[in-house]
Amino acid sequence: MERIASFSVDHERLLPGLYVSRRDNRDGVVVTTFDLRFTAPNREPVMDMPAVHTIEHIGATFLRNGARKDDVVYFGPMGCRTGFYLLMFGNLSARDALPLVTQMCEFVLSFDGDIPGAKPAECGNWSEQNLAMAKFYVKRYLDDIKEDPRTEYPK
Repeated sequence: MERIASFSVDHERLLPGLYVSRRDNRDGVVVTTFDLRFTAPNREPVMDMPAVHTIEHIGATFLRNGARKDDVVYFGPMGCRTGFYLLMFGNLSARDALPLVTQMCEFVLSFDGDIPGAKPAECGNWSEQNLAMAKFYVKRYLDDIKEDPRTEYPK
């Protein structure tokens, strides 16, 4: 079997940042997958699952209601719990997505109240949420990408 693109990235050198993971083109429609890497893989503890779940709920709610909602295909966590994937229509660069990702992070940081979709009828694991830890991770990530967006994978 062919090695998939995400396994070709040197995770021992990967730092928090906003990267283009891949671009897929089918019948003239391009979907760009972004790697929102919140932590340094294999060098920091993985993210707390309730916080990851909260970021997913609030982030997806923001993205699917915002000005670019028609461009968003998917937002969700990586299985390794070191970040998130954002899939968008278009042949985009990380710099193109940076303002939207920044706005999403600011939305999460300002969020107060009931977590969207955190009800038994709306989510299969609705009670596993942690807004305080979600804000901790998002603030750290936002500070990282504002200081240095790191938009190119390490070679």
